[in-house]
Amino acid sequence: MTGPYDLVTMGRVGVDLYPLRTGVPLAEVETFGRFLGGSAANVAVAAARLGRRTALISRTGDDPFGGYVRGALRDFGVDERWVTPVAAYPTPLTFCEIHPPDDFPLYFYRRPKAPDLEIHAAELDLDAVRAARIFWVTGTGLSEEPSRTATLAALAARARRGVTVFDLDWRPMFWGGEGGASGAGGATGPAAMAAARPHYAAALAHATVAVGNADECEVATGEREPYAAARALLAAGVELAVVKQGPKGVLAVHRDGTTAQVPPVPVEVVNGLGAGDAFGGALCHGLLAGWDLERAVRYANAAGAIVASRLACSSAMPTDDEVTALLAAHPDRRMEAEGTP
Repeated sequence: MTGPYDLVTMGRVGVDLYPLRTGVPLAEVETFGRFLGGSAANVAVAAARLGRRTALISRTGDDPFGGYVRGALRDFGVDERWVTPVAAYPTPLTFCEIHPPDDFPLYFYRRPKAPDLEIHAAELDLDAVRAARIFWVTGTGLSEEPSRTATLAALAARARRGVTVFDLDWRPMFWGGEGGASGAGGATGPAAMAAARPHYAAALAHATVAVGNADECEVATGEREPYAAARALLAAGVELAVVKQGPKGVLAVHRDGTTAQVPPVPVEVVNGLGAGDAFGGALCHGLLAGWDLERAVRYANAAGAIVASRLACSSAMPTDDEVTALLAAHPDRRMEAEGTP
């Protein structure tokens, strides 16, 4: 295929090792499933599963896990030409514990440094970044150099063409805050937030869409209350602010005054990890289709719910038929069946 990509994402990729038993402490788990992971990779997979032409800009280690990552991306239909190996660092691993319905601790192994933070600005194909119908970056990409400079350079080159999404994607351990097995530590949560905020502000100045939960919005704007956070994100420069509220659903506010407050789609939660990435890929699908805001957010919400009802992330991303069927099962959340442009 030739021509612009529907979606190019840039950021984290790695291998998820998830326990094949739920409700068991990690120390007692004996068997794990291996899956493609990383938020930017998962968003690209989610959109590809919905029929979109997608690509990922990232890095892996020059090791067998890196080979697995690139092969898995190809198998999911994601162009991996810009996912290249870095000899100095191993491909990251992420473990989790699964305690439904709402406890899913993550343990990141990204030290001494994750290769996806070794993206250099000079290596970027800026013509492809400019041409993509949607370009998607994440907060993790701002956490260390040279990825920070590369991310901001890509955003500046993009110059707000088309749809440019900043996934706020807050992981305090990547900024020297608390949590997980990242190898980082010493700084408090507020200190990590203070370190991140100016870089988030720089990214928001180039973005047209911001997506995040309450914690992520607080990092970016200092606001947690959904409407206040949405207004602050709009004031920071974006055209569309999407605030995820977990069991309270999703709030989306456009600069033109259009607002969508969408309730969650009820499912039996198996693993909540990856639901936000499914939401992101499906939101891109809706924006590309030209749907109105409420329809796009309802569809994205349903995609996230499907992944929350499954064990994995990347391999759990739903098809359009699956999302449509779930919405049809909940008439108050159903949307009319229309073709996708």
